[in-house]
Amino acid sequence: MSRPSLSIFFFAPLKHLLLVVALLAAFPALAAEPIVLGLNVPRSGEYREEGLMQIRGALLAVEELNNRGGVLGRPLQLIEADSASRPAQAVANVDSLIDQGARMLFGGASSAVAIAAGKRAAQRGVVYFGTLTYSNDTTGKDAHRYMFRESYNAWMASKVLGGYLQEQLPGRSYYYVTADYTWGHTTEASMRRFTATEDSRQHPASLLSFPGATQSELRAALRQAADAKPDVLVLVLFGDQMVKAMRVAHEFGLTRDSQIVVPNITLSMVEQVGPAIMEGVLAGSAWTWNLPFELGNQRGQAFVRDFAERYQSYPSTSAASAYSIVYQWAEAVTRNGTLASEALISALEDHEYQLLKDAQRWRGFDHQNVQSVYAVRIKPRAEVMRDPLRQDYFEIVSRLAGEQAVISHPEWLAERRAHGQPEQLR
Repeated sequence: MSRPSLSIFFFAPLKHLLLVVALLAAFPALAAEPIVLGLNVPRSGEYREEGLMQIRGALLAVEELNNRGGVLGRPLQLIEADSASRPAQAVANVDSLIDQGARMLFGGASSAVAIAAGKRAAQRGVVYFGTLTYSNDTTGKDAHRYMFRESYNAWMASKVLGGYLQEQLPGRSYYYVTADYTWGHTTEASMRRFTATEDSRQHPASLLSFPGATQSELRAALRQAADAKPDVLVLVLFGDQMVKAMRVAHEFGLTRDSQIVVPNITLSMVEQVGPAIMEGVLAGSAWTWNLPFELGNQRGQAFVRDFAERYQSYPSTSAASAYSIVYQWAEAVTRNGTLASEALISALEDHEYQLLKDAQRWRGFDHQNVQSVYAVRIKPRAEVMRDPLRQDYFEIVSRLAGEQAVISHPEWLAERRAHGQPEQLR
C-alpha cells in the first residue's frame, strides 16, 4: 500500500490539509510504511502444491492482522518468490526478498531449500522460519540462531509412526523408497531406528533422485519393492514424487499386498492421488484440518472455516504452518515493540503458545517447535465422499506429546559434536 504523496502537504489548500491530517490521525496504520514479509516457496516444480497452500495460509493471516490494525501500527505486505525446490534459487530469492525490504522470511517444502535459504538469511541478519522442512538437519547439525522451524521433524514423525507400527505390525519386513537428499536420508534413518529395521540387507531400500527423478527411475524403484514383497513399504517421498509413486504402487499391487507408510503427508498430496488409491495408507502429521474440532480448539476451528470459505478447500498442514508463523512473528514483534532480529530471537526462544491446536513451544537451544504429533490413516473413499468438500481424509490413530516425541538435549548435543558443530547456536 503506497503512502500519500508529500505534495499534498505542500500544495493542498488549508481545508484539504486539515482533512488529510484528520484522516491520518483516525487511520494511522493506513499512512504508515508497510512491513514487508518475504515468502520463499515453490510455485513450480515437484512441491508446487505445498507452495500454493503456504501462500494461501500466509495471505489469510496477513489480511486478518491488517484488519486489526497491522503490527506496531503498520500494515503488513506479503511478497513471494518461487524457489522451484532448488537451493540455489532459494538463496537468490533471499537476497531479492531482503533487497525489496523484507524484515522476516519464511517458507519451505524442501529441507535442502530451507537450510540453504536460512543460512543466507543469517548472513543478511534476517530471521528465517521454516514451514515444511522435515529433515532432522534443519534444527540439528545445520541449526543456527536465525532459523526457527515451525513444523515437526523426521525424528518426531518417525517416533509416533514407529511406535504405532511396532504395536500393530511387529516383526515385519520393510522396504524403503527414499528421495535422495537431506530430508529423505534423515527420515529413512529415523524410521529405521524407531521400527528396528536398521539392517539394510533384511530391509532394503531404493534411492530416487531429487529433484527430477524420471518416470522410468520411479518405476524401477517400485518394481524392486514389489519383487521384495515387503509387509511394509515406506515411501520416503513428498509432493509430486509421492503422488506419482502411489499411482505406480497401485498399478503394481503394492497398495493391496503391503501396508504403505508415508512419513509426512499433507491434504494436497492425498487430494492429487485420490482416496480410492490412498485408502488405508499410514502417515505422520503435525496438524490436520479436523484436529481443532477433536480438541475443541475454537481458534483452529475458525481458521478452518475461514480458509474453506475463501478457497473451497480445507487447509493443509502447509497452510496452517505459514498462517501460524505469521501470527507468531507478529506476536513476538508486538511483545518487544521492535522489528530487530536479535530482539525477535530472544522473544521466541522458549516461548510457549497455543494457536491452532494444543500447546506448542519454540525450544531455546535448537529453535525446534515442540508440539504434539500424530499418526493418521487415510479413510475409506465412501467416508471421504460424505464430507461436503470431499476432503475428510484423516483418521488419527495415534498421538504423542511434543516432549515425548522430540529429540532430547543430550541426543542433540551428540549430533552436533559428531558433525563438528558448536554446542550453542551461532
